[in-house]
Amino acid sequence: MTSISPVDLFASFVRLDGDGRAHAEPREFDPSRDGWQLMTFHAETDADVHADRWEAHADADEVVSCLTGGIRLHVRPASEAESQHEEVRVPAGSAVIVPRGRWHRIELDAPSDIMSLVVAHGTRVERLPGV
Repeated sequence: MTSISPVDLFASFVRLDGDGRAHAEPREFDPSRDGWQLMTFHAETDADVHADRWEAHADADEVVSCLTGGIRLHVRPASEAESQHEEVRVPAGSAVIVPRGRWHRIELDAPSDIMSLVVAHGTRVERLPGV
């Protein structure tokens, strides 16, 4: 008989392997690992969501969901022809899909619980200018 038990999503990440298996593992974002990673976290301030840096995921789209509170997702232009980044308000109970390879970052409207589903492999990070 298989043992099934609850996973504290705020204490663990859930890894979804390419062969269809899912398992809980320690909270450690590792961009060298393959497979999808489900992450849930509580954020009180912009520092908790790394609002001072852009990130891009080369290997897959990312789903960012605001469970409670409210967040703003900033997305850099896809091309140099676009002059300004896009800001998307994400209220509690909703999600956005960030296209593969698009630079993005999060800021809070209020303390929030956020869930993200992403392939960490190939993630790039870049600090905001002047920070």
